[in-house]
Amino acid sequence: MNISLAAERSGVSTKMIRYYESIGLVAAADRRANNYRDYGDQEVAMLIFVRRTRDLGFSLEEVRALLALWRDRRRSSREVRKLAEAHLANLDARMAEMRAVTRALKKLVHACHGDDRPDCPIIDDLSMPAKQAGKAKAVQARARK
Repeated sequence: MNISLAAERSGVSTKMIRYYESIGLVAAADRRANNYRDYGDQEVAMLIFVRRTRDLGFSLEEVRALLALWRDRRRSSREVRKLAEAHLANLDARMAEMRAVTRALKKLVHACHGDDRPDCPIIDDLSMPAKQAGKAKAVQARARK
């Protein structure tokens, strides 16, 4: 099948298929006599695997490792689980960071009057170095008490 059909069946765009081939994530497809790429069911299955791992947020290097494990029929599931657990821990840490950012931004939005006045705590906070912003927040919090 040609690249368009492989893309349709796998859910991976033709552009991404070419990219994955160019970085060696997936092997370049065989070529027909007319020099068009020729994909089979095995290549489509691999593309589906790549799409699913990317949908779950795995990095390209993690996908590369998972692909190697997928191809290795003698692998232990322990190796796969270890990689997935590491990814899960990374996601949990990133979500905790996002929750902290959300809380900080909510506080800034709440502190801003959002009216015609030019003074704005959001702009003030964004214009100072992070260490100073943290100190300023602590001072503001004590002043409100």
